Amino acid sequence: DFSEVGRWKQALPPLPAVRKISPATLNDWLQTPGETVVLDLASSASYRQAHIPGAWFVLRSSLAKDFQNIPKAKRYVLTCPSGILSLFAAAELEAIVSANGTEVAVLDGGTPAWCAAGFTSERGLTRLASEPIDRYRRPYEGTDNPRDAMQGYLDWEYGLVEQLARDGTHHFRVL
Repeated sequence: DFSEVGRWKQALPPLPAVRKISPATLNDWLQTPGETVVLDLASSASYRQAHIPGAWFVLRSSLAKDFQNIPKAKRYVLTCPSGILSLFAAAELEAIVSANGTEVAVLDGGTPAWCAAGFTSERGLTRLASEPIDRYRRPYEGTDNPRDAMQGYLDWEYGLVEQLARDGTHHFRVL
């Protein structure tokens, strides 16, 4: 009925009660190698742009399956661009690691809070626990010869007009 006023607020279910840590705490933990592993739940495009140094890219949808690709650690810290997805994934991760008493925490404010605190970030698709299958790739992307692949795609596109001319079941008229 268009009666809402003010800024839009995303409707969320109740946020899980999980341990949140500050960027400074995470930075301190990362000074001891092998004790803390950061799991980044960002999209692969966001992860490629900037992530916490040493963070592992993992898709939440395959966290249980792909956790085997992540090194063992004393604690795991989840992060993401919004800081919200990590909250919901924390319970899933706790169920995976609970048998050996491993800690799970969430970076409060996510990766943007890390960057805002002045800590460095890393670029590129490094440390992939999950395959980056979360975005559509054009037919010519990811090939060894993108020029030939693009030409092949364009030839296929232009060939559609001829296919329509041969196909008598459609009702399109090419102008």
